Amino acid sequence: MPNMMNTKPVLLPLFLFLFLFLFAASQSKDLCNKDDKNVLLRIKKSLNNPYHLASWDPQTDCCSWYCLECGGADVNHRVTELTIFSGQISGQIPPEVGDLPFLQNLVFRKLTNLTGTIQPAIAKLQNLRSLRLSWTNLSGPVPDFLGRLKNLEFLDLSFNDLTGSIPSSLSLLPNLMSIDLSRNKLTGPIPDSFGSFHGKVPDLYLSHNQLSGPVPKSLGNLDFNRIDFSRNKLEGDASLLFGSQKTTWYIDLSRNMFQFDLSKVTFPKTLGVLDLNHNKIFGSIPVQLTEAPLQFFNVSYNMLCGNIPAGGALQKFDYSAYFHNKCLCGAPLASCK
Repeated sequence: MPNMMNTKPVLLPLFLFLFLFLFAASQSKDLCNKDDKNVLLRIKKSLNNPYHLASWDPQTDCCSWYCLECGGADVNHRVTELTIFSGQISGQIPPEVGDLPFLQNLVFRKLTNLTGTIQPAIAKLQNLRSLRLSWTNLSGPVPDFLGRLKNLEFLDLSFNDLTGSIPSSLSLLPNLMSIDLSRNKLTGPIPDSFGSFHGKVPDLYLSHNQLSGPVPKSLGNLDFNRIDFSRNKLEGDASLLFGSQKTTWYIDLSRNMFQFDLSKVTFPKTLGVLDLNHNKIFGSIPVQLTEAPLQFFNVSYNMLCGNIPAGGALQKFDYSAYFHNKCLCGAPLASCK
């Protein structure tokens, strides 16, 4: 009869080997969908195989690659996020990005050698929730087809060389929470359709462009949380953006050609940031602004007159928030005569 005690030293290493083999096999299982992997490898090739994407090795699981994420078992581990950021990458947005049907987040950011127009294939990404193409050298128009991405929540096309007008179709997006088109070369008016967003009222960032004309009256019907129209060529009466019943926190209308009577404006009680500098705004500063929880305030370089109301936060800002007006007086400026 064999000595059972003598077999234990042999069996233990065998069991340990089998355990490690099975564990390694389970760990090496490729979760990545093969179609997604092929698309990603085509994207890498289209971008001239940059070092930034060195981890995109066809012999490894693409769900472990740098710059992307896969969803869970509920979407069969399909690629849901592609974020290419701050790499030495040249060329254009590869059209293959449109062949990642489960993509929810697409980012090309801080890629100064990325050129060309916004890729039309992006219109195929019907699950897309966030599109951020910023700090690149993309040119051409803001495409009308973006209005077909019905699940889009965040649209950031800032810091590019985009030209032309803003497409009215963006107002058709029912889930949009923020539009950032700032720091481009956009022209024409703000679309009147922006006064009739189909869902939640989004934050609206349009600064540092060449937009012209008046603010559409339709925007006065909406309760924006944040508006930045600064550094454009807008004109007319922008007081319609304010209102005592609104919950607006941030309004920057600086460096335009707006012209209205500030003394007749009623302000949201929630207003924390108000920048009106370098316009043609006249009248006086309303006492009501002493009730606002202002953290930033600037009305310099306008045509305001009268006493700066005392109280609230208005005296917390130095003279630079008030100077270069027609005849404003009182702290922090010189006393009224």
